[in-house]
Amino acid sequence: MQRPVIGVTPLYDKAKSSIWMIPGYPGGIEQAGACPLMLPYTDDADVLRRAYSLCDGILFTGGPDVEPSLYGAESSPLCGVPDTVRDSMERRLFLWCVAEDKPVLGICRGIQLFNALLGGTLYQDLPSEYGEEKVEHSMTPPYDRGVHRVDFAEDSPLTKIYGQNSAMVNSYHHQAVKALAPALTVSAVSEDGLVEGAYLKGARFIHSVQWHPELDYLVNSHSRALFSAFVQACVK
Repeated sequence: MQRPVIGVTPLYDKAKSSIWMIPGYPGGIEQAGACPLMLPYTDDADVLRRAYSLCDGILFTGGPDVEPSLYGAESSPLCGVPDTVRDSMERRLFLWCVAEDKPVLGICRGIQLFNALLGGTLYQDLPSEYGEEKVEHSMTPPYDRGVHRVDFAEDSPLTKIYGQNSAMVNSYHHQAVKALAPALTVSAVSEDGLVEGAYLKGARFIHSVQWHPELDYLVNSHSRALFSAFVQACVK
């Protein structure tokens, strides 16, 4: 089998004027049998479309807070500074994937972005807007350990992928899904009731999770199974 090519959205460090990548994103994809390709950091539609055309699937990585205007909200003082280039490029990529049924996996910011683009809303700052944290959503290192449980929805694809009804996951985020987009279906919920997994029914593979499989796939077989399910969906 020829390895599918999976585009990975890059991170941008404004202070250092550098484009970078957490190794676990391409590492998890490569380990699962695909060829990772870091996408260009650009909102030029022609450049982005050419790069997109080379890919059999797209991985949307973690990163900065989503621009609140994308879901019709004003920015809270506790919302992070958005990356407008990344918001624009990822909006294009995601809508192309939905329209053309190209497989997608969203991680952390990914679930938040998908929800915002499909008509949902976000908690801009979880501690202040959701109340006192009942479980740990902003863990300290090491990140390759579980700090809270997520329960999978009945008949959720994650139940099949993980082979069980719940799992312990790592957690590092200060934003989260507030109102779920009408088009999305919940696949996982945290112990304190937050949506931590969502997918688009009827699509070949459009899934998203709030936790970070890229940070524990080397020691966590469930995270490897998630990357593998995504890669298999990308095989033509």
